[in-house]
Amino acid sequence: MREHLQQFIGGHWVDSQGGTRHEVINPATEEPCTVITLGTAADVDAAVKAARAAFPAFAATSVAERLALIDRVIEVYKSRLGEVAQAISEEMGAPISFATAAQAPTGIGHLKSARNALEGFEWEEEMRGARVVHEAIGVVGMITPWNWPINQIVAKVAPCLAAGNTMVLKPSEECPTNAVIFAEILAEAGVPAGVFNLVNGDGPGVGAAIASHSDIDMVSFTGSTRAGVAVAQAAAPTVKRVHQELGGKGPNLVLPNADIDAHLGKMLSGVVGNSGQTCIAPTRVIVSQGQKQAVESFAKAMFEATPVGDPAQEGGHIGPVVNKSQFDKIQALIQSAIDEGATLLAGGTGMPDSVNRGYYVRPTVFGDVTPDMRIFREETFGPVATISTYETLDEGIALANDTEYGLSAAITGDEELAKGVARRLRAGLVGVNAWGPVPDAPFGGYKRSGNGREAGAWGLRDFLEVKSIVGG
Repeated sequence: MREHLQQFIGGHWVDSQGGTRHEVINPATEEPCTVITLGTAADVDAAVKAARAAFPAFAATSVAERLALIDRVIEVYKSRLGEVAQAISEEMGAPISFATAAQAPTGIGHLKSARNALEGFEWEEEMRGARVVHEAIGVVGMITPWNWPINQIVAKVAPCLAAGNTMVLKPSEECPTNAVIFAEILAEAGVPAGVFNLVNGDGPGVGAAIASHSDIDMVSFTGSTRAGVAVAQAAAPTVKRVHQELGGKGPNLVLPNADIDAHLGKMLSGVVGNSGQTCIAPTRVIVSQGQKQAVESFAKAMFEATPVGDPAQEGGHIGPVVNKSQFDKIQALIQSAIDEGATLLAGGTGMPDSVNRGYYVRPTVFGDVTPDMRIFREETFGPVATISTYETLDEGIALANDTEYGLSAAITGDEELAKGVARRLRAGLVGVNAWGPVPDAPFGGYKRSGNGREAGAWGLRDFLEVKSIVGG
């Protein structure tokens, strides 16, 4: 069993000030695989002091120096890619093939995106008698989730390095080892002591201490909308910048006469991939009455054929969800859809027949889902799709927008028709016959899916202050 009992503060691994032991459970075996120390507010305070002390010198580094630093981080990261993938697979249940091909490499993608943004960024501009300059914001607190763990860590750390900020990170206690490895990567690459600090812990302890700390200038949070509200409330008294990527309930609007065989499989793969634990998954399939039967038949066959198995084994199967709490939540939502009259097309409650332990969910599809049902509205975060129907395209667009979330939306069908439809969908990311982001484009949500953006120049700008200099 792995042990990561210390926190990374001021360039050194140090003992926690009053922390408690926490075992991380492998969701495939239901057995402990890692032990960490849940930190305390005192640990956060020590990390903030280290970050504050390191800020003036790091903020003063040149663009060329930060570009060279990011290049070194990328090279060291590549050498440890396999370790990152292995840790993610064991701690949150991503199959090792998926962790190696999809999860772990996202860190490199975000580093390259931040590097591209830094290399082309205009730090100063003249504007009608004023000189407008961008500057590092200061000490940034970061709170990241377990579902795409290294992805969300590096999506925040990379632009902070590019901007000249210093950092305090709290990764998810459900999947901490990838963050520990990343701290080692940064140290080996030569990131100065105190620029990056890591405090393991839970939300009520370390997360709340980060959000409320008076000497943190900005908090960047990725997670549920419920937790995001708590972070914003804790941050409000200190009037720090709050940057959030929150929940989603992504629609997949199937346009009339869409080529189902050509496109729908790719879109539904976003629902089952990562065992459905993806905030931009296009889970709400919205289809015209004329193609209802074809879509239901396609989805039923695909989900019934989706293999579920051991994440330690290579292959194209899906693994378990992260923990018992998530498993129970998903089961309750599946049961609610059955109770409320949706038509179960594939899957259902309980575990797949192929396993006898672990938090495995049966890939599940419901037809005849209406907006008054819980499963239409609540983020399921499992391999569960719902199918709803519309009479007119305007009605379909209204159904797609009928959600408190606005992180992502997808469109399946004719690309020319989709151009106009995409402008009418209230979401920060709209994919046409595609559902995921691309590296240098901005990523973030409308409505209760958050505020601010990550990736590319937009992500860099969100981690900077703007100053107007007039006269002189």
